[in-house]
Amino acid sequence: MKGRIWTVPNQITFLRLGFLPVFLMLIAYDRYRWALLVLVVSGLSDGIDGLLARSLNQRSALGAYLDPIADKLLLSSSFVLLAFKRQLAWWLTILVLSRDVLILIVAVVILLVSGYRPFPPSIYGKLTTATEIILVFLVVLGAAYPNYHIDALNRAFIYAITALSVVSGFHYSFTTARHLSGPTP
Repeated sequence: MKGRIWTVPNQITFLRLGFLPVFLMLIAYDRYRWALLVLVVSGLSDGIDGLLARSLNQRSALGAYLDPIADKLLLSSSFVLLAFKRQLAWWLTILVLSRDVLILIVAVVILLVSGYRPFPPSIYGKLTTATEIILVFLVVLGAAYPNYHIDALNRAFIYAITALSVVSGFHYSFTTARHLSGPTP
């Protein structure tokens, strides 16, 4: 991974970050169909930047940090705004944000105690993020097209996110304890 900044994948990630305020404004003003379009374009650009980074050998340290930050900004702000708009429950939003804060604290503790150590996301974390993305998509889809009646599907994803948030939060905590008690590289 080289110290390149202006790679094509990074430019796409910057573009995706630029979509974020547009998406949030569209939600804030109840323009759910347009918000859905921006969300789909943002999701496609997320897949494209990863594919290009691998296929063009344009992986970068900046991209490794920027891509998950863009995802977390989209998810966290979406959950908060959709909770304000009464599209999602506050308890779920608080649970999702608490897990993210826990992971951030874990990363900072590892950095402060033992210096930089790679701490890749676990399968539980990836599953949690994937279910959160799907739920945001479904909620916006349901708000854009209320006749689709996807309430039962939304409930299933809410239960999945609840379970996965708890499991992945504990998993990160135990993994951190193991990292910190293990030998320093």
